[in-house]
Amino acid sequence: MTDVPAPDHYTTIEAAALLGLAVRSVQLMVDRGELDAWKTSGGHRRIARASVERWLRSRGGSGAVVPAAPDLALRKPARTGRPAQASAAASPCVLLIEDSIHYQNLVSLLMRQKFADVALKIAGDGIVGLAMAGQLQPDILIVDILLPGIDGAALISSLRSHDQFSRSRLIVLTSLDEAQRAPYAFALKGVDVVHKSQLVAQLPSLLAAALSPKARGSRKHG
Repeated sequence: MTDVPAPDHYTTIEAAALLGLAVRSVQLMVDRGELDAWKTSGGHRRIARASVERWLRSRGGSGAVVPAAPDLALRKPARTGRPAQASAAASPCVLLIEDSIHYQNLVSLLMRQKFADVALKIAGDGIVGLAMAGQLQPDILIVDILLPGIDGAALISSLRSHDQFSRSRLIVLTSLDEAQRAPYAFALKGVDVVHKSQLVAQLPSLLAAALSPKARGSRKHG
């Protein structure tokens, strides 16, 4: 029996199904240049298979195209994830969910300078971030309130409502002042909030406290 060669490109719907993401999230990824795509003469978008595999590899995957956790329907952690028994010995993991390239770069720089032994993963929108959070089980989640793909407050509420994230420390980034945050008060209760203008001054100390052996140990056994 002759093997059927894998396609060299996908439609937007096919790529979304393979990645386990919403079609709109895939479109945003194309617009940001995270996936290589072109349009047919009829105006239909085609996404390069190689770029889909490259995106998966950049987030710690094998490059094989497999579905991720879809939208808000979170799955139990895969067996290939970070087992709870081994997490004490594993390097800490921080997941940043932030659509601004500027703040992605700024947090990356701070992590390299002050927390070089910590693995930083980045998601550019809320839906991708939610899927990555389910896969990575990070020690710390740094989340912007205003995100494409899903409202940041809804994302935060969803994360806090799932037991699998009970051991992840949550830090919120925002450019909103206190009055502008009022509609999000329900999601921000008891959460560390860093205004983006104070990111360089405040975020390192919060990360240091959250990454301390005592703090990590209490989350693992809490």
